[in-house]
Amino acid sequence: VGRGPGPYRDGAASHPPSVLVFLLSLLSAFPRILLHLLPSLLSREEGAAQFARSYNDTAELVFFDSVSASWNYNTNLTAENAALQVQASLEEQNFTELWGKKAKELYGNRWHNFSDPQLRKIIGSIQTLGPSNLPLEEREQYNTILSDMDKIYSTAKVCLSNSTCWDLEPDLSDIMATSRSYRKLLFAWEGWHNAAGNPLRPKYETFVELSNAAYSMDGFNDTGSYWRSWYNSDSFERDLEHIYNQLEPLYLNLHAFVRRKLYERYGPKYINLKGPIPAHLLGNMWAQQWNNIYDLMIPFPEKPNLDVTSTMVQQGWNATHMFRVSEEFFTSLGLLDMPPEFWNESMLEKPSDGREVVCHASAWDFYNRKDFRIKQCTSVTMEQLFTVHHEMGHIQYYLQYKEQPVPFRSGANPGFHEAIGDVLSLSVSTPKHLKEIGLLSSATEDEESNINYLLKMALEKIAFLPFGYLIDQWRWNVFSGRTPPSRYNYDWWYLRTKYQGICAPVPRNESNFDPGAKYHIPGNTPYIRYFVSFILQFQFHKALCEAANHTGPLHTCDIYRSKEAGDKLREVLKAGSSKSWQDILLNLTGTGEMDAGPLLEYFSPVTKWLQEQNNKTNEVLGWPEFDWRPPVPEGYPEGIDKIADEAQAKEFLSEYNRTAEEVWEAYTEASWAYNTNITDHNKELEKNLAMSKHTLEYGMRARQFDTSDFQDQSVTRILKKLSVIERAALPEDELKEYNTLLSDMETTYSVAKVCREDKTCHPLDPDLTDIMATSRDYNELLFAWKGWRDASGKKMRNSYKRYVELSNKAATLNGYKDNGAYWRSLYETSTFEEDLERLYLQLQPLYLNLHAYVRRALYKKYGAEHINLRGPIPAHLLGNMWAQSWSNIFDLVIPYPDATKVDATPAMKKQGWTPKKMFEESDRFFTSLGLIPMPQEFWDKSMIEKPSDGREVVCHASAWDFYNRKDFRIKQCTVVNMDDLITVHHEMGHVQYFLQYKEQPVSFRDGANPGFHEAVGDVMALSVSTPKHLHSINLLEQVTENQGDDINYLMSIALDKIAFLPFGYLMDQWRWKVFDGRIKEDEYNKEWWNLRMKYQGLCPPALRSEDDFDPGAKFHIPANVPYIRYFVSFVIQFQFHQALCDAAGHKGPLHTCDIYQSKEAGKILGDALKLGFSKPWPEAMQLITGQPNMSAEALMSYFEPLMTWLEKENSKNGEVLGWPEYSWTPYAGMQDDSSRTDFLGMSLTKSQATAGGWVLLALALIFLITTIFLGVKFFSARRKAFKSSSEMELK
Repeated sequence: VGRGPGPYRDGAASHPPSVLVFLLSLLSAFPRILLHLLPSLLSREEGAAQFARSYNDTAELVFFDSVSASWNYNTNLTAENAALQVQASLEEQNFTELWGKKAKELYGNRWHNFSDPQLRKIIGSIQTLGPSNLPLEEREQYNTILSDMDKIYSTAKVCLSNSTCWDLEPDLSDIMATSRSYRKLLFAWEGWHNAAGNPLRPKYETFVELSNAAYSMDGFNDTGSYWRSWYNSDSFERDLEHIYNQLEPLYLNLHAFVRRKLYERYGPKYINLKGPIPAHLLGNMWAQQWNNIYDLMIPFPEKPNLDVTSTMVQQGWNATHMFRVSEEFFTSLGLLDMPPEFWNESMLEKPSDGREVVCHASAWDFYNRKDFRIKQCTSVTMEQLFTVHHEMGHIQYYLQYKEQPVPFRSGANPGFHEAIGDVLSLSVSTPKHLKEIGLLSSATEDEESNINYLLKMALEKIAFLPFGYLIDQWRWNVFSGRTPPSRYNYDWWYLRTKYQGICAPVPRNESNFDPGAKYHIPGNTPYIRYFVSFILQFQFHKALCEAANHTGPLHTCDIYRSKEAGDKLREVLKAGSSKSWQDILLNLTGTGEMDAGPLLEYFSPVTKWLQEQNNKTNEVLGWPEFDWRPPVPEGYPEGIDKIADEAQAKEFLSEYNRTAEEVWEAYTEASWAYNTNITDHNKELEKNLAMSKHTLEYGMRARQFDTSDFQDQSVTRILKKLSVIERAALPEDELKEYNTLLSDMETTYSVAKVCREDKTCHPLDPDLTDIMATSRDYNELLFAWKGWRDASGKKMRNSYKRYVELSNKAATLNGYKDNGAYWRSLYETSTFEEDLERLYLQLQPLYLNLHAYVRRALYKKYGAEHINLRGPIPAHLLGNMWAQSWSNIFDLVIPYPDATKVDATPAMKKQGWTPKKMFEESDRFFTSLGLIPMPQEFWDKSMIEKPSDGREVVCHASAWDFYNRKDFRIKQCTVVNMDDLITVHHEMGHVQYFLQYKEQPVSFRDGANPGFHEAVGDVMALSVSTPKHLHSINLLEQVTENQGDDINYLMSIALDKIAFLPFGYLMDQWRWKVFDGRIKEDEYNKEWWNLRMKYQGLCPPALRSEDDFDPGAKFHIPANVPYIRYFVSFVIQFQFHQALCDAAGHKGPLHTCDIYQSKEAGKILGDALKLGFSKPWPEAMQLITGQPNMSAEALMSYFEPLMTWLEKENSKNGEVLGWPEYSWTPYAGMQDDSSRTDFLGMSLTKSQATAGGWVLLALALIFLITTIFLGVKFFSARRKAFKSSSEMELK
């Protein structure tokens, strides 16, 4: 309620000055009238009684004007109203001064001898002048300071960088109550304390001096001494300390329990289980009540929610209805209705006309015995419903004692007034009462529901007690001088830590004035009354419940509709302060002293429960690490506008998961339809856009969360992943363009054909793939190789340039430097590029030996005309369109031609294997490990052969997850051969991964890193391709163990695995450089071949130019599929293989291991696959291999026998490792005219080319001599040499 010792009032209004002039003139004439008429009255008690009645009549008029002026100011904070309030306060003080001085003049100390105790109190009260003692100038200064402090506090705002400003009500209060963002709470807390408190400091110092001076003139030591006098007890301070000591064990248990819950929410960084709690985390700006964080610590969450706010809103409650419901509570007790003036004049809601008002709820007595009002910016919440009852309790008190003399129109002591409203709230807040008024469907009274209810009440009542105790401890120290201005803030926080066990969340010093951030400090409202009231209200409650004949635990009592309780209450209220509070308390409760017993009885069930909970977790009671303070969050105050409520994040992710399954299933279905029937009609652009919109919507929402303090790392991980919305970040028109580009490039690739002169046309699969694999005709291979690049890559060059621009734009919109940086981020390793280079250097010796050996074999096949033993290999001779795998030329390079050839193809064809049988065999492999069989949908819906109905399809083998946890498919134009059998196991490995992690949230349905997905299928293939396994499934007649067989087998694997490594590495090297601009668009093809030369030692078999776009001839380039995953997978699959072989108990060389039928190996693999993307990949690596790093050691161990053999063979043949003659190119004439040749890109006759060669040779000699001469001169000048960057790059 409002400010002041007696009446509960706050603010300012206009008033007729003539009234006061008349009253003052009347007062000045009063003694002469009395002397003339009744001289004996001066010395008689009867005269004093007449004096008191005259005072009462005039005080009502003066106080009405003063309170009206205060009301007008508090409900319209203008400079004009502030001046009027100051003037009204001065006139009230003039009135108080004149009557007080006259009382002193007439009665001196004789009033102590009056027989009527009430008269003694009245005369004593009139003689206490307070600020009216001050000289006029100081009195004006005193009033102005109070008005200014009111204004500063009431108009303080916390403003953001975007100029949005928050008021205390409702903005900051709502933030403190509902936000769970450490940063946002800190910003609100710090902002308010700085805005409201700091400016008050110099004013408060002056106020203290003036207030002390005023009350010292009334015979008090200081203002604090005067305030304590209202309690009429010499032992008041000792009594308070005794009561606090009684309550402290309960508070310490509550504090420890709450601290633990905050620890669980904010973690060890911000919560010390042996230290104080940061003051901003307790749901309230001042940490005075903690009920707003009840949601973090509900003892039994499955029980009905006790917060009926949402029900009030649903039922259409408004402020007026809340006050009507409160009024009905009072009338049900037989107490008084609110008068018409209350409804007509009160301010029950924050005005919508732009007025600045003091929102702090307060009840007002206008001293005319009919006008009583409440000022409250009411919002429809359960907490505000209790506040309404509290404030109306004050009004009921006013109504009951309005016929008392003015000095007695106050609570029996100041705590009484506060207790009356609250004692009603103790009934109103019970489940029983909330059910009575239609806000709860049922009022359960079981033990668990009771604990829920009592904990919530304890968070309001018990949490408040030390705060209610310490505020006036601080002020009494300030008034007495024990706390000088130089220690205002230090002592404030010392007391808050000592009693509350809380600390400032950011450093505070004496430039701050944090006490001033609490209304009652600038409002000059004594506060110990609230502590007293929190004790008294439980004494009242117990007495009233007994009157209402309540039986059962005290906390379940509701006195609603009890006239007997109303009668007892009325006796207390009607007395006002006309009797001693001890007598009134004795009459109501049977004891004349404050007693914590009823409070402890009320909370006894939850006290026991808290002790049990704290014992379970070994909580430290108190805060022995008294001086601990939390760190300021990194980057603060950035991120304060984000949502930090982890529960809200989990709800959001649940919603995302549900909707994403639907959207992704629809998109995947559309994509499947397109890939299995390439038509314009079936382009999946529409579903692609829907998916992008969904990704955009939820990605943008995910970005609203501040996850820095989340405890559940999986929530943080998903939100981080969702926040990267990839292409969806593009504006809609550019997103459509981007999707169209990708679709068009993929279509160009998929429908490309190479046509002969006879109009016979060859698609990539199976025709061109077969030619590259089986033909040994140099020109036929060249025809297929060059034709494919002309038909595919060359046609998409311009599209690719635009794709790069849009990809980079999307990446930057997602917070990445470029698209390559985004791709690399998926590996969650800051040293990823360095790690790759390290791995590649480990593997390079093996590749160089393989390259030299294969080059020698090709030299034997194609001769010196086409193969240079010191140069790169022409890219079309290696059995594969992209020279990424060399398995198909095994027949040309077989180390031991007479040894066993590990090729299951002839047996498969002979035995009549079909694509379906290949998939069934693969399924048996997985189930033999104890892994999950393919579901029926897989067999019903997969496309495992190229359709024979003429449909154009994307033949590139791929595995599909339809995100409904049951539909998984493979699309493959399967050919019955050993290669495709291996591919089947690879793709089925993907599906097994899908099956294992299908219960993860959508965002975690992915490989631990992109390479993991590729490795899982391949690790199966390492077993499947062993002679041992092929023999076990009847595809190999016998398994022989000799060096020839071993080396042949390892060579066949190396032609697939080792030959691939540099290609797998360079694909994204090229793209990363394209994305970051190191490769310009006019050098796309040149730099592609530079990288292929550098890493693979390959050269193009035909002249290439920037008209060509050879990267686009590889599916993953137009399809936008990152490729480094394959390099990673080729390394880690050997780590997996080694670990699984160990689990299977394998003995012998690693390359002979087959994990078929090992449940132990399957268990290790299955456990890792179930994780999906839910943990960083090193954790999944640790599960499988026992250590977290990528390493090439297992791969090198696997191929160790082959490496030894290759080194010997190459040494024997005098092979050069590498390709020092890197600028060599093969004879590459495509022309039918054998008389013409290609010379420097020109088609010339052989004689012309020969002549040109001689000319170039002569020029070269001249150039050489000149260069040597200039070089010597240059060297002598610079003594320094350098190499061209392009040469370095190629080497």
